Amino acid sequence: MAAFGHTFPFYAGPKPTFPTDTTLAIIVAIFLTSLVTFIIILPGIRGKMRLFWMLRVVTSLFIGAVILAVNFSSEWSVGQVSTNTSYKAFSSQWISANVGLQIGLGGVNITLTGTPVQQLNETIDYNEEFTWRLGENYAEEYANALEKGLPDPVLYLAEKFTPHSPCGLHGQYRLAGHYTSAMLWVAFLCWLLANVMLSMPVLVYGGHMLLATGLFQLLGLLFFSTATSLTPPCPLRLGAATLHTHRGPAYWITLTTGLLCVLLGLAMVVAHRMQPHRLKAFFSQSVGEDPVLELNPEEGGLLSPRYRSITESPEPQDIPLSEASSEAPCEEPDCAL
Repeated sequence: MAAFGHTFPFYAGPKPTFPTDTTLAIIVAIFLTSLVTFIIILPGIRGKMRLFWMLRVVTSLFIGAVILAVNFSSEWSVGQVSTNTSYKAFSSQWISANVGLQIGLGGVNITLTGTPVQQLNETIDYNEEFTWRLGENYAEEYANALEKGLPDPVLYLAEKFTPHSPCGLHGQYRLAGHYTSAMLWVAFLCWLLANVMLSMPVLVYGGHMLLATGLFQLLGLLFFSTATSLTPPCPLRLGAATLHTHRGPAYWITLTTGLLCVLLGLAMVVAHRMQPHRLKAFFSQSVGEDPVLELNPEEGGLLSPRYRSITESPEPQDIPLSEASSEAPCEEPDCAL
């Protein structure tokens, strides 16, 4: 036993550490790169249209980034507690640690950090993820964690989310995650359609799709809240303390973005009925019925004389040859004959 630092043989291997999830970093990097690209071409836009264009780009990129990021976030429900708890199975040694629980749409993430980190001649710093996404087997991942010999607090919390746990948390959060994720993907598609329509002379339909983007986000929150409240809360006791969960940052930022999209969509619909000219001016479109034909000749529009349609040009007048010849003055000598 002393050879293993007072631990049991199956703990002799290196402690597993879940690799850092780079999905959120990739999403943020993509949208930040897009924002920087738009900022670079910003000086090419003249007048106050530059401010309007920048406002539209920043708002649109923010909405798209939030929808994608929260879909892969593990902070829909979070909880943290500082406690004294047992460290390993079949051992009476206790540690002082911070235990964190993050519940996402696709699984749970459990952290265990010692206070201090160095205790019992070991570095106590764990970050483990257990997923229930499509194609993933949560029970198998939990069995692998048992074989690895993870610390007691990690195994205790992971066991509460197994399919056969009496708490029923697995089915509860798995159902909520699937439906909420589906609603967020639909909201992302609506966001893409809104951007396409807002770049065309169909602004009112772009407002409708922006309104649908917000409604699908709020519908996803409704599914998550309803599914997670179907069963009474399961007590999570770690030593002398109890871990309580609450809504995380991903939930609240989704609520904020959903309400923002609904307000912007309603504002565009009302502006289309009350002030359509100002709405088109905000989106850098012509204020006429046809944004292409209403451009004046000085701006290179199609109302220039050479682009004027045939129906607008004066019709030629048909003059009979007899009348034309009679009215013409006769200057030739033969005319007298």
